[in-house]
Amino acid sequence: MRITLAIATLLQAIPLALFTGAALSYEAVTVSGGGKIEGKVVWEGAVPTKRVIPTKNKEVCGGPRDDPLIRVGPDKGVQDAVLYLKAVAKGKAWGKQEKVPVLDQEKCIFEPAVQVIRAGNIEIHNSDPVLHNTHGFYGKRTAFNLALPDKGVKIMTQLDRPGLVRVECDAHGWMLAHIYVADSPYYALTGKDGSFSITDIPPGAYTLVTSQNYTGDQEMPVTVKSGETVKLSIELKKK
Repeated sequence: MRITLAIATLLQAIPLALFTGAALSYEAVTVSGGGKIEGKVVWEGAVPTKRVIPTKNKEVCGGPRDDPLIRVGPDKGVQDAVLYLKAVAKGKAWGKQEKVPVLDQEKCIFEPAVQVIRAGNIEIHNSDPVLHNTHGFYGKRTAFNLALPDKGVKIMTQLDRPGLVRVECDAHGWMLAHIYVADSPYYALTGKDGSFSITDIPPGAYTLVTSQNYTGDQEMPVTVKSGETVKLSIELKKK
């Protein structure tokens, strides 16, 4: 029995060790003659929505509403799409982190709904006068599970593995946010107009991933040349 338990524990630890190793393998170097990727992410056609019907704490959470599954501006630009270069071994330094990232909960809505952070601390806030049980997942594995019973409660936690963290509230099942823990500083989050920019990229061939919760991931090859800018228009499509 003890042997079986030990083997099970080891098997659970292996993916974590591999993920941690991938995060630590990035090497910061001086980038000379780096290139740039910039462009815009767009969505054509009608904006898909989901019906949200709060079932409790309606005085705080509000009534039924239709939430967009993609945030699209008047010029078809997609807000909060994440772009990153896949499996970059070395490149520019991360740069100074001015403050600890925050995930807040106000009117039973996560703010921000999407963010990209480096591995490390994140602070979870509750701005509502109701209990939120904030639950983060790497896939099916719990990343954190925090009870914030009162307004003004703040709890620091850690996300030490790169990858996508899905965040839910166990007390309010319609709440959803996504945190992308980056494995290199070569990432961008689109603004309200859908634009993005990734700078100081060592010349070479890369895979650019565009990720959005509704559409999933889209990959494309990109070649970056010294001192040049690759300009892209990326149209998201539902798989």
